[in-house]
Amino acid sequence: MGASKGKVSVTKMQFSEKLSQLRRKAGLSQEQLADQLGVTRQSVSKWESGDSLR
Repeated sequence: MGASKGKVSVTKMQFSEKLSQLRRKAGLSQEQLADQLGVTRQSVSKWESGDSLR
C-alpha cells in the first residue's frame, strides 16, 4: 500500500529517534516527559527504543 494523500508515513525507527530528539531538545528527562503525558518512564523508554511500537 502506498501512502495516502495528506498522510505522513513514519517508521518505528523514525518515531523513536524523533521522540528522543524532541524530548532532549525540550530539556526533559524521560521521567519528566512521562509525568506530563500521564504514563510511566518505562513507557517513554520503550517508545524511544522502539520496543513497544508495532
